[in-house]
Amino acid sequence: MFSLKPRPGIRETRARAGRVPLLILSPETPGKQRAPAVLWIHGGGYFTGMKEMVRMSRAADLVRELGMTVVSPGYRLSLAAPYPAALDDCYAALLWIRDHAAELGADPDCLLVGGESAGGGLCASLCMLARDRGEVKIRLQMPLYPMLDNRDTESSRDNHGRVWNTRRNHFGWRTYLRGDAKKNVSPYAAAARQTDWGGLPPAVTFVGDGEPFYAETLAFVGNLRNAGIPVACDVWKTDTHAFDMLHPEWEISRRASEAFLAHVREFLEK
Repeated sequence: MFSLKPRPGIRETRARAGRVPLLILSPETPGKQRAPAVLWIHGGGYFTGMKEMVRMSRAADLVRELGMTVVSPGYRLSLAAPYPAALDDCYAALLWIRDHAAELGADPDCLLVGGESAGGGLCASLCMLARDRGEVKIRLQMPLYPMLDNRDTESSRDNHGRVWNTRRNHFGWRTYLRGDAKKNVSPYAAAARQTDWGGLPPAVTFVGDGEPFYAETLAFVGNLRNAGIPVACDVWKTDTHAFDMLHPEWEISRRASEAFLAHVREFLEK
């Protein structure tokens, strides 16, 4: 089962990007060359979760296996502060990484963004915001089984999957968007609402075929590919949301983790 304890071989430090607390994961033994810096955004339906969840995410593998530095922001949750609070906090953390890359021992010209579930949704929207503002360039986005669409999709409608389902999904969006939950919201709030997909970073993602976010993940991938954006997407046979984090002992979790790292390596080599 999953554990929120610090991982062996990873050094943890803390900082702040203004009011946003940051948890920083880096290799205990830094490499000879500067590796990419990663902003990794935790999940939790926008209304729950914590930055320490990064310890059981694929981001920890990026630190241990690829020598990257990962920054996990403690963004404001929607029960206390709805959209755009979380996105604003994540953008502040992204600018902090840009400005502090050298002291982190990271490559200032290779910034990556990732996250799982709601963190994946924030990752996708953050990349759109960064593209539109032009203040920071993101080399690769890694939104895993992302929460992208506040509308029901073929897979999120009447879904009874484990961990996450239709009822919880409706609550998450209703809490995050408040009165705008059924209106034409901004793609900065629900990335699936985007109409201009050009100029976004390449993407690496994976999703289970029986979970609520299956359809919106594939739609996201299709929109990027139609805009000429390179994407690596794996689909795994499971209805357990966040299976790789919650059940790392499963064979499917091991395979998904290995495939994810292989895709990231391939994109960075290009």
